[in-house]
Amino acid sequence: MTTLRMEEAAHAILARNDRGGYTVPTDRLYPFQWNWDSAFVAMGFATFDVDRAYRELERLVEGQWDDGMIPHIVFHAPSDTYFPGPDVWGTRHRVPTSGITQPPVFGMALRHVHEAALTSGMADAEARTKALFQAALRSHRWWLDARDPEGLGLVSILHPWESGSDNSPAWDEALARVPTTTTTAIRRKDTGHVDASMRPRDEDYQRFIHLVDVYRDCDWDPKRQWKKAPFKVADVQMTAILARATADLTHLAEAFGTEEDRTELAQMRRRLGDGLARRWRPHLSRFVSLDLISGADIEAPTQAGFIPLVALTLDDAQRSAVTAEIGRWLDGMAVGVPSTPAFSLAFEPKRYWRGPVWAVINWLIADGLRLNGAEDLARRIEQSTVRAIENAGFCEYFDPTTGEGLGGDTFSWTAAAYLVLGGRQ
Repeated sequence: MTTLRMEEAAHAILARNDRGGYTVPTDRLYPFQWNWDSAFVAMGFATFDVDRAYRELERLVEGQWDDGMIPHIVFHAPSDTYFPGPDVWGTRHRVPTSGITQPPVFGMALRHVHEAALTSGMADAEARTKALFQAALRSHRWWLDARDPEGLGLVSILHPWESGSDNSPAWDEALARVPTTTTTAIRRKDTGHVDASMRPRDEDYQRFIHLVDVYRDCDWDPKRQWKKAPFKVADVQMTAILARATADLTHLAEAFGTEEDRTELAQMRRRLGDGLARRWRPHLSRFVSLDLISGADIEAPTQAGFIPLVALTLDDAQRSAVTAEIGRWLDGMAVGVPSTPAFSLAFEPKRYWRGPVWAVINWLIADGLRLNGAEDLARRIEQSTVRAIENAGFCEYFDPTTGEGLGGDTFSWTAAAYLVLGGRQ
C-alpha cells in the first residue's frame, strides 16, 4: 500500500474509533477513553485536524479529578465489553472514571497540538491551549504531591496498569507479593476479543483486581492509598514522561503561564531530572526503577530503561553505552525495540508487555535518541516501525521476531504513530 493510502487508512481508523470528540483505542476490546492513548491520538490528529486534536484533550480533562489527577479511563458512555467497568472502580466521580492514572503524555501532546495550531493559523488556539495548560499544571502538581511524597524526584505507580506496561517483567517480583484474593468477581472480557496467549495471565489479573479492591477500600484517597499500597514502584518510565511533559509545559508557560508557574515548573523539572539521573546504572547501560517496598533496584530489562532519554541529556559515555545496548536489543529482530529483549529469560514475543514492540514506545525512544544526538539510530527505529505497520496493519503491537501484528487491530494510537513517524521519513 502506498504511503498516501496508508495515511488515508490511518485517518479512517481515527474516524472509526471516534465516539464524539474522544477516541477509543479500538472497538470492543477498549470501548472507553484511555489517558495516554488519547494524548498520542491527539498528536496524530494534529497532523491533519487541529480542532479535533484539541477536542481529544478537552474531552479527556472532563474526567480530571478536583485534586488534579487525570484518570486512566474516562467512561463517557456505557459498554459491557470491558472489565473492570465503572461499577468495580466505584469512584463516585461526576463523570464515571477509573481510580488510577497513566503516563502523563498530556503535556507533551499539548505542546505538539499548540505548535500545529500556530502553524495552521487557528484563531482560538491561544484560549484553548491556555485552559488545557492549567489542567496539565494541576495534574503535574498532583503527581509530585500524591506520588512523590518523600521527595525522591521519582514518581511512583501503585498499580501496574498505571505504568501502561501492565504485565511487564519489571513488575514480576513486586507483583508476586500482592495476594491473588479478590472481593470483586473477575469477569475478564479481553480474552474474548484477543487470543489469551497475547494477554496477561489470569494470576496477573487476580493481583491487578486485588489492588483495585485495596484502593477502593481507601475511598481513592491518595494518602491512604500510599500507606496501604502493597505495590509501590518508583518508575523511571513514568518519571521520564512526566519530566519531559514538564519541559514541554515550561515551554508553553513562556506564553501562557505566570511568573509563579514558570518558577514552579522549573523546580519540578530539576527535581525530576535529578531523581532520574540517579537511576542510571553503568553496568546495565540503562536506567532502572526502584521497588519502594523492598528497597531494591528493578534490574529486569524492559523498554522503561530507555525512556529517560526523552527527558535527560546524557554524557558521552552514557550515550555510547545506551546506543550500543539498544543495538543489542535490535540484533536479529524483524522489528524493534522489543519491550523485553530476546536474551531475557522473561521474553515472550507475543504476550503483551513481555516482548512485543509498541509503536508509541518506539516513538518515545526515537525522540529521546534524537534529543541526545543519536539521529541515525532514531531514524532506524522509526523506519522499522513504519515498515512494520505498512506490512502488518494498524495492530496494537507486533512480534519483534517476525513482525506479525498482534493484539487488537484498527488501533488508534498505532494509526497516530504512523501519521507522526511516517511524516518524518
